[in-house]
Amino acid sequence: MRRFWLFCIMAVLFPYVTTLAFSGTITGAGGGNSGQGQLTGGKRIRLDRQGQGYVDVEEYLVGVVARQMPADYEEEALKAQAVIARTYVCRQMEGRTEIAQSELNIEYLEEQQMEKLWGKPRFLEYYQKVRQAVEETRGAVMVYEGEYIEPLFHRISAGYTREGDQAHPYLPSVESREDMEAEGYLTVAVWTPGQFTELIHQMKEGESLTEDQIPQSIQPITRDTAGYMTEIQIGSHVFDGESVREALGLPSAAFALESYEGGVRAVCRGQGHGYGMSQYGAHRKAASGMKAEEILSAYYKNIEIIWEEQ
Repeated sequence: MRRFWLFCIMAVLFPYVTTLAFSGTITGAGGGNSGQGQLTGGKRIRLDRQGQGYVDVEEYLVGVVARQMPADYEEEALKAQAVIARTYVCRQMEGRTEIAQSELNIEYLEEQQMEKLWGKPRFLEYYQKVRQAVEETRGAVMVYEGEYIEPLFHRISAGYTREGDQAHPYLPSVESREDMEAEGYLTVAVWTPGQFTELIHQMKEGESLTEDQIPQSIQPITRDTAGYMTEIQIGSHVFDGESVREALGLPSAAFALESYEGGVRAVCRGQGHGYGMSQYGAHRKAASGMKAEEILSAYYKNIEIIWEEQ
């Protein structure tokens, strides 16, 4: 009986224990740490830690997707995120088959970090779910006119995603009304005139701002078509909306500043820069039956999804 249960446990764990752990040593057939083993024929990441060697891009993406999107989101949304992550990595590789981890400037989770994030009871379930999303999209990337796109994404839009500039013609402004139902969609922050002035002073142009100019001197100037602040006047200076967002620590640039009990109140919608795919919107679209390819085509226009050999 004990052998039977041991066999059952190993059957569940087998896909996990055979995975190349991000925190483990990835070596060649000889078992050394030179990193010059038999991991060949595909794209790979050269790990930064001394003696860590290489990891296949597809293995690495499991930790990236686990870091970027909640694991309890719909499977098709996770697949869409896997395509986004793979497109980013391939874009950074610029045609090479190998890249240093430090060059990617991208965060990922090691397996023990996933377990800490998700908790032991859900770890195996979520790990397999994320891994499956990567495996089922293996090699899939997004291109525009034959080139990898810059696959921008954010957690929650303000109700519409933002239109890209000339360098990002594949980013349309897309209605994503389901985001308005997301937890964390609406946030409110309040400051005294002194607190607000101190925060604005982080920007060089805002150093001349005085408390007696707050809040009467705050005037929005322009917003984009998705409702994100692009220019706002505070005191005698005009700032871009993203700079003010960063200085105030707001979750997005879709904010409004108003007088409140002698101080300033910010009402903010969404989380993130608002460009590209809304992760929550993708989650809801997947729940309604949309596939990953359909979700990506909704948020990125005139793109192709192609499958490359990894």
